[in-house]
Amino acid sequence: MSTVLVVGASRGIGHEFARQYAADGARVIATHRRPQDAERLRALGARPIALDVLDTAALADFGARLATERIDVAILAAGVYGPRTSGLEPPTPADFDAVMHTNVRAPMLLIPMLAPPLVAARGKLVVLSSRMGATGTMTRATGWLYRASKAALNNVLKAASLELGPREVICMAFHPGWVRTDMGGAGAELDVTESVTRMRYVIAAANDSHNGKFLNYNGEQLSW
Repeated sequence: MSTVLVVGASRGIGHEFARQYAADGARVIATHRRPQDAERLRALGARPIALDVLDTAALADFGARLATERIDVAILAAGVYGPRTSGLEPPTPADFDAVMHTNVRAPMLLIPMLAPPLVAARGKLVVLSSRMGATGTMTRATGWLYRASKAALNNVLKAASLELGPREVICMAFHPGWVRTDMGGAGAELDVTESVTRMRYVIAAANDSHNGKFLNYNGEQLSW
């Protein structure tokens, strides 16, 4: 039985990853912030663990709890969009810290903790990024704080791939598509079930050639 970790499984894409993997018989460890989300995850067959990725002490404790695990797939899905800006509106200090600490600093703290369990299983590390973080294809300034955070996350993933790839861990960043979730909104073009199903297919088939890549949900390689 494979072990799958989903960080940020309370709702949206992370919740759907937890649901699908549990339904297929995987042992799923799923993190959540609110107490009421624990029962929803347990009902899916997942093992819920409370975790606030902005709490450094909680992250350290979480890493200690996973120290003896073997993790086949780790999915870092926790993320926030921040202010819905249309141009160059300066972010407030609070907005900047919330977005950058959630989308960038938390993965930079989690990935070193997850490295030993992933190496032990020759596993796969997945971060949920966004095409909005691609520098070369940017045509709009919309949501520039979110864009900056996802560009930084892409660099975090690339650095991790250089360290963990030689240790047989495949590291990938995914653009999940514009998905109908609380973040994506009701007008988004892609159902969350389809997005996750197709990403899972790519994850399952991934080999060494996928390490350090930025991928669309359908497996298409994207430009950084």
